[in-house]
Amino acid sequence: MSTITQPLRDEHKELFPQVELLRQAGDAVAEGVVKNELRQLSNGAYDFLSHHLIPHAQAEDCALYPVVQRVMGAPQATATMSRDHQEVGDLTAQLKALLPVLEKGSLSAGQANDLRRVLYGLYSLVKVHFAKEEEIYLPLLDANLSQAEASEMFEKMEAAAGEAKHHAA
Repeated sequence: MSTITQPLRDEHKELFPQVELLRQAGDAVAEGVVKNELRQLSNGAYDFLSHHLIPHAQAEDCALYPVVQRVMGAPQATATMSRDHQEVGDLTAQLKALLPVLEKGSLSAGQANDLRRVLYGLYSLVKVHFAKEEEIYLPLLDANLSQAEASEMFEKMEAAAGEAKHHAA
């Protein structure tokens, strides 16, 4: 069954396999040992976060959440979701800071714990965040938006994501 918010559901579906890579990278962390697989997974996770997920989040903050706030009649209705986006950005910055350590070929126990914490934290946060959107916000929008309003929202999201990707490059 197709819904008004199907484009966002489809985008989430495309992002889910990349989100799963965050867990796989966390699983690959072994204390003291940096294998090529961990390096590749961690670099791939950072690339996904910085070039895809964060622009997606910025587009939601710019175009999706104002519509949700209007439909709910509550200007702070999406504040916790925007806070999730901020935390994803903070954890992504922490991951970026750990990437040079991986190039050296070994991790201390503390660095391994930090890397695992960041990767698993990102995985859990993003997975729950998507679930909240899919289970709460999108059905609300499906019930309350016209096709024209949804199309306008998605056009704004696409423009905002493109702008964010441009700045990330």
